[in-house]
Amino acid sequence: MCGRGLANATVGIVGLGRIGFAVAQRLRPFAVSRILYTGHREKPYAAGVAAEFVSLDTLLTQSDFVIACCPMSSETNNLFNASTFSRMKRTSIFINTSRGGVVNQADLCEALKTGVIAAAGLDVTTPEPLPVTDELLTLDNCVVLPHIGSATVETRTAMSALTATNILSALSGKPMPCQLHV
Repeated sequence: MCGRGLANATVGIVGLGRIGFAVAQRLRPFAVSRILYTGHREKPYAAGVAAEFVSLDTLLTQSDFVIACCPMSSETNNLFNASTFSRMKRTSIFINTSRGGVVNQADLCEALKTGVIAAAGLDVTTPEPLPVTDELLTLDNCVVLPHIGSATVETRTAMSALTATNILSALSGKPMPCQLHV
């Protein structure tokens, strides 16, 4: 398993929220040449990682790596599909760390099989876990992880503390500090 390195690469991040920004911060030491991002609006904090706000089309056509860090919504459902993949470079690597639903997996599988894009790395899928018979698991140019992006003692401890804080706030009639709005 060999692939393209990050040095001198253009990395596009779809969704420069908390997680997308953290990804951008971690990319800087790897000597990427450019970090592009897209979303609803420019983020003032993007200057801290020298990230450039661009349209989705510009991000797709110029990026060597496209990283999905966007939330799951009606707007992002199947955002990455045959049309999206066809606008990416044939040498592009697609990475999804957000939600499985932002990707049309049948279209991704076809794009990988036909060389529309070079490779994919998936930390999230639909469903999770993928059935062992899923075709994505048979492709040499696709790496699928079992949604382990948060599998560190520190992250799980922070998640547990946040859950406890939310429960205690709700039980005492106070607003939950990290309430999920659906």
